Amino acid sequence: MSRVKRGPYPRRRHRRVFAQTKGFWGGRKNRYRQAFRVLWKSWQYMYVGRKRRKRDFRRLWIIRINAACRLNGTSYSKLMGALKAVGIELDRKVLADLAVHDAPAFRELAALATKPS
Repeated sequence: MSRVKRGPYPRRRHRRVFAQTKGFWGGRKNRYRQAFRVLWKSWQYMYVGRKRRKRDFRRLWIIRINAACRLNGTSYSKLMGALKAVGIELDRKVLADLAVHDAPAFRELAALATKPS
């Protein structure tokens, strides 16, 4: 009696998994069961990483805006409060870009926060 080898489908599935685990260390790249386990884990890390990246960029933008505010004699929270009061709706990404690449424009925005109300 001979064993059943199940045809081309498992081989195709295995090949697809091994293609994605290429470059992994040790048996994680060439043993199907182990490779599939770490591949699944890598998908989880990727999912978390996509959420994490948004968080990290927001933190970076706030740090850049605050640094530019300090150079212009105000603070981040005062600037954001003043912009909201005046009705200027610029998001943190744009404000950080202005702070880094267009200092005169950012200085004018910072003047709103230092102006007595």
